[in-house]
Amino acid sequence: MAPLEADMKHYLEQFQDLLKKAGEAEPGYAKALMEFVKQAEKPGALSTKTKELISIALGVTAHCPFCIAFHVSNAIKEGATKQEILEAGLVAGLMGGGPAVAYLRYVIDACDQFGAK
Repeated sequence: MAPLEADMKHYLEQFQDLLKKAGEAEPGYAKALMEFVKQAEKPGALSTKTKELISIALGVTAHCPFCIAFHVSNAIKEGATKQEILEAGLVAGLMGGGPAVAYLRYVIDACDQFGAK
């Protein structure tokens, strides 16, 4: 791993561990959250892939590496290419300014670590 590279797999694992711990503290919490994600990102007028790309952009503007890791991983599973994922991040930079542009580092690292083509 390059010195400036973020460990996005670790961010994803931390998020999954958080959901597990939250579910232990409050049974059904993580299940309800993941069902909400599933319902929000199910295909409709927009494909699941498109919704994952939107979620990546929102993760960048929210400055959330956990969200970026989660949604880049999911977008790749839905067939998103590295170029599509990066373009979603670039739009986020347009809307979120310099601080959002800095979070493109996490998007690039996630693409590389999760095997985006």
